[in-house]
Formats: sequence, structure tokens, C-alpha cells
Amino acid sequence: MYYVAHTDRLVADGVINSTQADEIQTRARAAMIALCVNTLLIAGILAATLGLVFFLASAPSVAVSGGLFLAAGLLILRYGAELYRMFGNASALIGAGMLISGTSFELAEKAPDIAGLLMALIGAVLAGLFYWRFKAGYDQLRFAYGAVLVMAVVLHLTGVYEAAYEFGLSGWPMPFVHFYAFAAIVGLGVTLDLRIITALAIVPFAQMIDTGTSYYTAAYVFYSSESTLTILQMSLLIGACLWLARRGGPALARQAGVLMIMALIVANLSFLVGSIWGDVVGESLWGPAFGDFDGDWDAYRAAGEAFRARALTISEGVYSIVWALLLAGLIVWSAMSNRRGMFNAALTFAGIHAYTQMFESFYDEPLAYVIGGLAAIPLAFGLWRLNNAWFRPLSPASTR
Repeated sequence: MYYVAHTDRLVADGVINSTQADEIQTRARAAMIALCVNTLLIAGILAATLGLVFFLASAPSVAVSGGLFLAAGLLILRYGAELYRMFGNASALIGAGMLISGTSFELAEKAPDIAGLLMALIGAVLAGLFYWRFKAGYDQLRFAYGAVLVMAVVLHLTGVYEAAYEFGLSGWPMPFVHFYAFAAIVGLGVTLDLRIITALAIVPFAQMIDTGTSYYTAAYVFYSSESTLTILQMSLLIGACLWLARRGGPALARQAGVLMIMALIVANLSFLVGSIWGDVVGESLWGPAFGDFDGDWDAYRAAGEAFRARALTISEGVYSIVWALLLAGLIVWSAMSNRRGMFNAALTFAGIHAYTQMFESFYDEPLAYVIGGLAAIPLAFGLWRLNNAWFRPLSPASTR
């Protein structure tokens, strides 16, 4: 687990010596440099791959060039010195990327009616093959095998969604498609132990009940047509991640932790939507649809009013209060359990909630600020005393 520590203060307090502090600082710097190098490497590979595919613009040229890049990279990785491994990885991945992306574009152009099924099938075969090689191959080839495994899974999931579009799937089958994509991405992230991949799994998971993002001129927005159901869905995922983090090994705990943070972010964004608009639970899923009324606006509006009259409705005021209480509890719990990611996320959304309500609900109610401000003071005092009772005491100076 990662902790934040002030090494100079630890040395001054006699907890560690200067040699140990230097080692901690050196390793932290090495981790940051490695992240920077890998980011530049991956960005360069992606740019070169797509650029070559569009520049060559013909299937034979892409296939030949991609094969040569792949062969050269594998030879360097297999027989070259460790110093040149980065170039071998780059060459192999550019070649593999050209072959895979070139195949996708060729299928989409030459066989659009079955392109999705073919991409899903080819991606599944490649994913199985490179998963096997990743687990059983040479150590110096693991990075290349893992990267091609990512490409294969992307090809497979692209094919799955394309096939769903080709067959006109909509309504209840689509949540199963989204959940399949979620499970595949989580499995990939856990296999490679890459939290950035696991974090992306929240996108198809949220789309199971049509929660996502949209954009238009000068705006990029988050939308949640079912904020209450989305919050419950994300709460279940957070609970599952907490359970896995406590019972799995360190690698699984890291993956569960980042997915839990992503679920927490989506849940809080849904709370933000509910605190502004409220929610009629299930209206977008089970309520009347305008397309069912042949353009009769009056009938559609009457049906909508009838549905809302019998549906569970949660007002924006209730949402605001419940969200504030949950954020306060989450901040306290995450601080006392040393879960810095959840603490930072909760504190960020507490600021967003306060800013939103300041201008949305209480801009002309100064007494609300007085009550809230005075209530925060004994809350801070109580948290300080509770920490001193359960953990290492904090001096009053540390709370200044």
C-alpha cells in the first residue's frame, strides 16, 4: 500500500535515518520517471501505428510493413541486449498494431455486414493466444505480449459492439453487452496488473443503465437519467471492491481500489444530478416513451404524469441533505482508515456540493451558512477527540 510520508520530518523524529530517507526519495523519483518514460513510449507507438496505417492506405502495404516491424521487434527482444529492449518493444507493438488496426479497417470496408462478428472472433482468438504467451513466455517479451493482448481485447470488444449495432440490439440485451465489456476490461486489468485499464471498466458498467457523458458546443457534460439506480449500482460495486480488497492479494487489492474510486466518482456525479433535479425512479427505464404515442404530445404528457404520480420520487432537497451526510461520513471514515484516494475524492465532491448548493439553493439564505459553519466546528472537535481515543493522539498544534 502507498502512504504519504514527510521523510525530512521522519529523520528529524528519529523514525528513519538519512540513508533510508534517501532510498525512499530515490525510489519515488524512479517510479515517476518510469511512468513518464512509459507514457511517452505508448503515446509514440500509438501515433506511429495509426499514422503508418493511414499513410500507407492499402491492405498489402500495411500487412507487409506491419509484419516487418513485428518480426524485427521480436528478434531484438529475443536476442538483443537489454539496453535495446525499448526499441524492440516499440517495433513489435507498431507492427502488431498495424496488423490489428489494418485488419479492422479492411473488414469494415470490405465486409460491413459481418465486420463486427469477424472482429469479435479474431480478437477473441488473438486474446487467447497472447494471454497464453503472456503467462508462459519469455520475461523480456512480457511487455510486448501484454500490449498485444490489450490490442486484441480492444479489437474483440469493438467487434462485439459493432455486431450489436449490425443486429439492431437495443433495450434489455444491451445491459448484458455492457456488463460483458466491463468484465472483459476488469479481467484484462487484473491480468496485466494495470490500474489504468481497470479504471476504464467503469464506462461500460455505468452505461448498463444509460449513465455516461455527452458533449456539444463549448460543453462536455455528465448525464444520469436514473441517478438513484446508478447510485445503488455503484454502491454495490464499491461494496464488492471493498470485499475483494480485504480478501485478495496486494495486486487484486490495487485493482479493486482503483475501480472502487471510479465507482465512487460516478456515484457522486449522480448525486450531483439528483441534488439539482431530483429523481423519478425508473422513469427512463419503465416510463412512457414518446415514440409509442405516434407524435401525440398530449397523450404522452398525460401518461408521463400518471407514471410520476405512482412512482417513487426523491426531491432535490432530500438528495442534497443525504449527499452531504454521506460525504461527511465518508471523509471521516476514509481519513481514519487511511484511504487517501477515497478521502481526496470525497473532499473534492464536498467542495463541488457546497459550491453548487451555494448558488443553486442557498444563495439568498445567509442563516444557512451560519448554521452550517457553526455545526462544522464541534464536528471537527469530535473527530479530533475520536481519533485520539482510537489511534495515536494528535496534538492540538497539529490541527491548526
